[in-house]
Amino acid sequence: MVEQGLKIGNKTFTNRLFTGTGKFSTNAQIPEMLEASGSQMITVALRRIDFGSKTENILDFIPDNVILLPNTSGARTAEEAVRVARIAREAGCGEFVKIEVITDSKYLMPDNYETLKATELLAKEGFVVLPYVLPDLPLAKRLESAGAAAVMPLGAPIGTNRGLETKPLIAMLIENCTVPVVVDAGIGMPSQAAAAMEMGADAVLVNTAIATANDPKTMGNAFDLAVRAGRAAYLAEASGTSTTARASSPLTGFLN
Repeated sequence: MVEQGLKIGNKTFTNRLFTGTGKFSTNAQIPEMLEASGSQMITVALRRIDFGSKTENILDFIPDNVILLPNTSGARTAEEAVRVARIAREAGCGEFVKIEVITDSKYLMPDNYETLKATELLAKEGFVVLPYVLPDLPLAKRLESAGAAAVMPLGAPIGTNRGLETKPLIAMLIENCTVPVVVDAGIGMPSQAAAAMEMGADAVLVNTAIATANDPKTMGNAFDLAVRAGRAAYLAEASGTSTTARASSPLTGFLN
């Protein structure tokens, strides 16, 4: 099967690893990571951007050929998320936006109801909306109807690096959604990213596992390789498992 690019909104991505800007020890590590990973889209919290600063600005460390994905981190209602998205667009960050509405301060679980409301409003305004949600198939179908360009279910709580704890629920989305499914949050190792891609996820978004590694550049490259391997395995259509052993060679024709 010939690989096709991943289209989200009006952009086509040849790299299916999306990354983030948070938690790096220095901003100078970001361009190194982007080059090593090949990532073509990166998230950034609007509250971390100081457009009037004469000193270090995080946008100065992101190459022009990498798509910015402003997120609405800190928003607790749909209205707050919409306001942040509008500010980001007016500030020149483009049409892409990751909707992140979190009302739970302990586990940082996304508020699916408020997220749906924000998606409906922003999609009507022409935004390319990528909502971050708990994996919920009925919700995902409503997000599609509302105009979401993709759905971004969490694998595990933000920053935990615990992997695909919601794997069965993500599988339902992959099987039934018509928009891309991007696994976001909780992926802690390249092997977990590969597993998500082997399931049929269209992409993964990884921040903490890369940014907090001792060597973010090398870890970014490792995740790139894992995502490519997982995608190739999915396209190869594995033969599946068996409850009994299956010989690799014929059990007939032995020498006397």
